[in-house]
Amino acid sequence: MAEARFCGVPVSAMSQQRGVNGLRFNQDQSCFCCAMETGVRIFNIEPLMEKGHLDAEQVGSVGQVEMLHRCNLLALVGGGSNPKFSDISGLCDLCPSLEKQLLLFPGHKCGSLQLVDLCNAKPGSSSAPFTINAHQSELGCVAVNQQGTLVASASRKGTLIRLFDTQTREQLVELRRGTDPATLYWLARVGKVGPMIGQYVDSQWSLASFTVPAESACICAFGRNTSKNVNSVIAVCVDGTFHKYVFTPEGNCNREAFDVYLDICDDDIF
Repeated sequence: MAEARFCGVPVSAMSQQRGVNGLRFNQDQSCFCCAMETGVRIFNIEPLMEKGHLDAEQVGSVGQVEMLHRCNLLALVGGGSNPKFSDISGLCDLCPSLEKQLLLFPGHKCGSLQLVDLCNAKPGSSSAPFTINAHQSELGCVAVNQQGTLVASASRKGTLIRLFDTQTREQLVELRRGTDPATLYWLARVGKVGPMIGQYVDSQWSLASFTVPAESACICAFGRNTSKNVNSVIAVCVDGTFHKYVFTPEGNCNREAFDVYLDICDDDIF
């Protein structure tokens, strides 16, 4: 099973049932942060509990928030009805590795990716990016793994996720979600995806599947294994619900936990 993290971007107005503008996991998926009309809230996952918050008087309404590991450093992007910070949009990802600091963003050609190695960049100069022709239609989300060796992409149709080698720029694997269009919110921390057959293997269908409430955008992450034979997936939805599913190598999937994280209160200021 691939080790991966799925992270969120701002959600549509239709999905903002409880004032949630965006959701995001931290780097090791031990916490998630919630960008809201009323500020920012930070939650621990195991066990599920609020760790702190910033109210609207401090930060205004927030569109996106990024938490650095488990420290109190946050990156905020204003959004919603009363932002205090600039509101920007766009697709990009950055590899945090000290050995290979890759910046990933859409190319000029529709469906293409551009990668820049920031380790080779010098002050006052620019580095020419190299291009990967990933999809025929417009990109919906992009991500690079922590080592800077793999890139994942999906188009706005959301039916295919493709993985590329950043050194050779060749496609390694194609993961097929299905035939119906769907919005994929964010991909990150791409891990190994089974044995590779040469440089390309046929599309792979999902091992197991689960559903969350209709019309409720969510972010997902693989949880930490509770035993050698059990894997789990965490789904955090913009309607305020928290879901934990466990699945087996045979494809059996069951919900293990459910809660409403927005109803969990903590008086600590972040």
